[in-house]
Amino acid sequence: MDHQHGRLLLVGGAHGNERTAPWILQCWAAQPGLLASPLPTTACIGNPEAYGANRRYMDRDLNRCFTEALLKDQRCAIREVVRARALVDTYGPRGHDPHDLVLDMHTTTAAMGSSVVVIGERPADLAWAALVHQAVGMPVYLFRINEDHPEECGFLVRRWPCGLVLEVGPVAQGIVDTGTVQKTTACLEGVLAVLGDCLAGKARLPETMAVHHHLGSLDWPRDSAGRQIGCLHPDRPQWDWTPLRPGDPLFLMETGETVPYQGEEAVWPVFCNEASYGEKGIALSLTRRDTITPPAAGLEDLLGLLGSQPQNP
Repeated sequence: MDHQHGRLLLVGGAHGNERTAPWILQCWAAQPGLLASPLPTTACIGNPEAYGANRRYMDRDLNRCFTEALLKDQRCAIREVVRARALVDTYGPRGHDPHDLVLDMHTTTAAMGSSVVVIGERPADLAWAALVHQAVGMPVYLFRINEDHPEECGFLVRRWPCGLVLEVGPVAQGIVDTGTVQKTTACLEGVLAVLGDCLAGKARLPETMAVHHHLGSLDWPRDSAGRQIGCLHPDRPQWDWTPLRPGDPLFLMETGETVPYQGEEAVWPVFCNEASYGEKGIALSLTRRDTITPPAAGLEDLLGLLGSQPQNP
């Protein structure tokens, strides 16, 4: 099937209890003029069964089911793996209805505001994120792929030639909050406008971009039985995206004791107190704030996927 331009896949509800993006897609279907996409766009619910049950997942986190090994294992009957295979077979670059780009829309219970997550360091992803960061101002969280830790792999966006994750919060799980809907819609409009600039030949990368490189995660303090015995310290008025320096209060223990951060340099926490990460043993993730030069080759790759010609600077 030939198309003049690349095609965009919008995914909401990869986690079934994140209701914001599916609601936006539902409203868009009912009001076609609500959003204007500059290229052919398909909207879909990532995990319809979990969405119907208002659960994060049924058997396994869908957003960890897109590893090559799981997709190839036809004997695997885990419901999310079957769904991941169906999404790739249908909308993947070699699927029945192929798409070139994907935007995976999520919400978080953490007080992170709106942010863009880049999974891995593909040049086209970094270029798209840089353009969105420049246009909308959202911070960029760069999550490197570690093949030695399968639990960190298998993200949906990695099955498409170019893809970003949109995170908006804080919002409780299982509800549609109009404020979060408005914030997410504004972010989505910004992402679509960036793609429109690319197609119109008006996209220019910023000279530099601030990114937050994922370093690792910390679990809650626990006793020998695995019981949580500490919480995030209340002396920090804002946890996400603000520097945590050696010696700063980190955890407040059940005994009233303060446990300080014992790292050797400042880090920038994200996904602090994310409710769904409790089962993963994650209280917060730590990042390093860097300034990078967005790759010019990435913009060329992005324009190629969109069916647009690279422009001279």
